[in-house]
Amino acid sequence: MTDDHALLERVLTEADPARTPRDAKPDPAAERTRDRIIRTASKPRPQRRRALGWASGIAMAAAAVVVAVAVLVPQGAAVAGSPAPLDFAAGEGTAETLDTAQATLSATPGPADPERVVRSATWGLDINGSTGATKVVPQLNTLRWEPDLSGRMVSVRGVPYDPTDASANVGAEISSSGEVVVDLPIEPGQFSTPVPDVFGDSREDVSAALMAFGMPSDPTGSEVVAAATSVLEQWTLTNAQESQVLDILADADGVEALGTTADRLGRQAAGLRVITTDGAASDVVLLSLDTGRIIGVERTNLVANDLIAGGAIISYTMWDVDEDLVR
Repeated sequence: MTDDHALLERVLTEADPARTPRDAKPDPAAERTRDRIIRTASKPRPQRRRALGWASGIAMAAAAVVVAVAVLVPQGAAVAGSPAPLDFAAGEGTAETLDTAQATLSATPGPADPERVVRSATWGLDINGSTGATKVVPQLNTLRWEPDLSGRMVSVRGVPYDPTDASANVGAEISSSGEVVVDLPIEPGQFSTPVPDVFGDSREDVSAALMAFGMPSDPTGSEVVAAATSVLEQWTLTNAQESQVLDILADADGVEALGTTADRLGRQAAGLRVITTDGAASDVVLLSLDTGRIIGVERTNLVANDLIAGGAIISYTMWDVDEDLVR
């Protein structure tokens, strides 16, 4: 077993919020997820790879803890419940939404340089493999890494709640329980990233970073979002870099404006939707109305399967999370 494999197993075992029996066989989706993680962890750091929506290497292992509970359930288990989708009010069109966000980015303060620190909130589904009973399990994460590819990943368990509880799906319901479920030191050279060095804020610099995370040269909106999501799981970008990401998204096909909403931390945001290349899911990108920054991506399942209904929300990641919340 390689070091990365052992670390992945340790992280999943220590965090394991699911109630699925440990000897339950994974379903095909879980097997694909397992095989993808193993392939990624086994390879040397690539110059370019297809982004899969989660940070690579050791950071991916830690970030995948919450997601794992949504897929590592026995085949044939009851279909899981899901939190209610965000409620959008009418707003600007796609081009106007992006223009407004870029104008806000240029008028508000942000990091002076891209930072190797990411604070995020994620959640997954805790599914009882026997009864199908489901809880939403939030997780608050802080990733710090250094130029020598060392670092630390700390995850704090949020307070679980019933996905059918409407009041628990709005406002600042993702709150810390204070329970540290992952505290993972990363030794020098262990952190895996296709972009280890600080990069600039020109269109060329930002495009190169996105392409290193899997974006093709002529991307769809979904491919831009997938690569940007992977970048944001490892880097906190400057406002100028975020603006370049939005500029690249503006040039891509398949981006639909949804209007305005409040995210699950109560922050006001504009929404953009893209459909994944395989048509199996859609991603909603949330742009802060206060800062213009990308503050969240929510994924919805579009194709029903044995575990998850069509239209069910299957993951949610938020960035620019209050530092006090993730402590």
